[in-house]
Formats: sequence, structure tokens, C-alpha cells
Amino acid sequence: MSAASPSTQPLFAQTPRRLAFMAAPTHEARMEFDRLVAHYGNCHPGDAEVIVCLGGDGFMLETLRVVLETQLTAPVYGMNCGSVGFLMNPMDEADLPHRLFHAQAATLHPLRMTATTSSNETHEALALNDVYLFRQTRQAAKLRIDVDGLVRVPELICDGALLATPAGSTAYNLSAHGPIVPLSGNLLPLTPICAFRPRRWRGALLPSTAHVGFTVMEAEKRPVAAVADSIEVRNVTSVHVREDRNLTVTLLFDPGQTLSERIAEEQFSA
Repeated sequence: MSAASPSTQPLFAQTPRRLAFMAAPTHEARMEFDRLVAHYGNCHPGDAEVIVCLGGDGFMLETLRVVLETQLTAPVYGMNCGSVGFLMNPMDEADLPHRLFHAQAATLHPLRMTATTSSNETHEALALNDVYLFRQTRQAAKLRIDVDGLVRVPELICDGALLATPAGSTAYNLSAHGPIVPLSGNLLPLTPICAFRPRRWRGALLPSTAHVGFTVMEAEKRPVAAVADSIEVRNVTSVHVREDRNLTVTLLFDPGQTLSERIAEEQFSA
């Protein structure tokens, strides 16, 4: 989730009552869905003041993509029914409208991936965490990377490479030894995945305005897949990624547990 701006200003003039609940296809999430709907009702997402997402981080990313693709304007508040729950709030059924009224907002902009395949098909997808390329076979991938039309890495021999949003910088990007980026930094980390050559290249921090292009070299011999969050495109020959500032989605967090604070804590965790 790219270049985000946290806000401490009240989002609602009065306590929100029109809630739309969306639940992951798990037993725990469906049980919570039934309890919450029985207590608070359930309206259509297009008419809701808040969309309440019940599940884990993966389902939250799916929900946010649906919100973007269907041009819904309601903010999204997550309640954790998964494991990590980095994008979620604690599960607590008591006085949910009161919690929503006091929640703090973070406005996020997604990455837009445009991928071309070996059969000359073009696929577009939005990513709120990251876009990454990864080898499909036992052989290493060979990638050329350009930024704003200028070739920066003529040949990267690797398992893959990724471009993350600030919120996504604490996920796969961090596991690949990329830097954590504050939400207010307006930066996108570009990180190699298990680079073999150039061996000492550890990636780059790019401005959020950057247009990043990946060209797959020897694509037939060394096939590569591209993934935008959960959307995978196989046998790509080129991938272009940029932040789409025309699209926004708003996440809500309990006071003291904002996304900015969680990302800051990650920088000091063991």
C-alpha cells in the first residue's frame, strides 16, 4: 500500500450505523459474521458508512482490491480472525460503532501492474502490498530493470525482484531483506530476491512517482511469473509498475494502533 497519509482528524460527524460486513471463508470469520450481523445488521457495501472486514491480512488485501475495483468510497475497518493481523484490529464485538467513530484513518494508494506475456497478452492488476517477479523453474531469472525509462540494472540474475508499497515494506519485502519505509516517506522499496549477480546489489529506494520496468531476458528458457498481491500472471516478458494516485482506499485503526505506529514498531523489533 503505497505512499499513505495517516490522519488524526475525526472521520465521521456522528457515530456510523450503516455497516457492511465481509467475511473470509473460514469457520471463525463466518461465526463472527453471524454474530455481528445479528447485533448490528448488514447493509450493501455501496450504502455503507464503513465496511468491516473479518479475516486475516490476506482477506483484507482482497477486500481492499474489491473496494478499489468497484469504486466504493466507504473506509474499511479490519477485525482479526486470522494469524498475524498486521492490517487488522482486535476482534471485539462490544460497541463497534463507538470504536469506528474514534478510529484513525490512513489513506492508501495502490500500485498498478501492467504485465505482457509471451503470447502478447496484456494483464493489469492492482497491488496494495507489492508487485514481484519470480522464476517459474529451477533456473534463475534474468531481469533488466529500468526506472523512468533509464536502465538502472542491465542484468539481474536472481530468484526475482519486487517493488513494495510502504505498508507492504514490512511483508515480503522485509523477508527479502528490503528496508522498512514509513507511510509518510513517499518512497517505494525496490528489492532483489536472492540475487546472484550483481552479488552486492541490495536494492534501491525510489520516489513514489517512479515508473519501474522489468524486462525478462531469455524468457523462453527462464520463464518468470509476476504477482500483484494475489493476482498471478505467468510467462511474462515485461512488467511495468507505478503508483496510481488516482485511486485511494481508506483503512481504519483503533487509536494508538495506527498503521504508521505499527510500521514504526517493526523497525525496532528484534
